[in-house]
Amino acid sequence: MRTASTNEEAAETTGLRAVAWIIGDDDRAGRLLALTGLDADALRDGLGDRTVLAAVLAFLESHEPDLLACAAALETSPETLVRARAALEGSS
Repeated sequence: MRTASTNEEAAETTGLRAVAWIIGDDDRAGRLLALTGLDADALRDGLGDRTVLAAVLAFLESHEPDLLACAAALETSPETLVRARAALEGSS
């Protein structure tokens, strides 16, 4: 079914865009690594891993100011970020 594939691709793209936004700020990137237990190598190696991308989006969800700022920077809604996390976790 084409819609599911498109939604999965969109969720992965959203996750990757969120990673790029997060690592653009050293303090935020450090918080991501500290709170997720990832290190820079694991994050880099996990960019194609849906679980890692879901963890990145969950990190944003856990701190509303970051969620809102990321959504604004990506010109999307906070709900889109939340839906992308759910899709990546397979719960959409």
